[in-house]
Amino acid sequence: MFDAVRLRQAGPELLDPAHYGAAASAVGEGGRGAAWFVPGDAGEAVLRHYRRGGLAAKLGCRRYAWLGESRVRSLAEFRLLGQLHREGLPVPAPLVAGYWRRGWGYGAAILVERIAGARALSQWLGQDVDQAPWEAVGEVLARFHLAGVDHADLNADNVLVDPDGRVWLIDFDRCLRRRSGGAWRERNLRRLARSLAKLSRGGMRWQPGFSRLRRAYADAVKGVPA
Repeated sequence: MFDAVRLRQAGPELLDPAHYGAAASAVGEGGRGAAWFVPGDAGEAVLRHYRRGGLAAKLGCRRYAWLGESRVRSLAEFRLLGQLHREGLPVPAPLVAGYWRRGWGYGAAILVERIAGARALSQWLGQDVDQAPWEAVGEVLARFHLAGVDHADLNADNVLVDPDGRVWLIDFDRCLRRRSGGAWRERNLRRLARSLAKLSRGGMRWQPGFSRLRRAYADAVKGVPA
């Protein structure tokens, strides 16, 4: 599956980091060591291979159970990203997605647009934590929630800020569209707070900024049914 507007043609080699040779460089933040920055006809992009977490990863199981093409995670993420991008939400444009089936299981990968010069929110947790664009992050999270987007892995590595100060969300594996109200909104915010606490290694300097984020979020959703 690929974006026929940005790419005239696409083959499975675009989902193989070896295809790019030395031009492929590993992504340093987040993930499970299975993402690369790569060049291409559609510009700079990020290639990500899907990896199991938890006990499955510890047991060396990298494949997902085959439940039919409609349940393939990379294709589901490609479709969702395309929908959100068309709606004007700040997400990277999806370029290529695919899978390879082997027996009972399958592997998958996705290629998406790279947000040039972007910095993850996690990178603001040092001396300049107070300078992080907390209010802008809160406003963008509200936009996604009002659009019914439930981000399954809302952590500080999946929130990016570009050089113009625009906030983006990335990594929409397992994400869903829901009715805009519901307890899932608060679960998303608490997940982000846990991520910030973990990355701060017990430090508390992130908390005033997160309070600013929550106030901006609350102002943005004010008057909208929860």
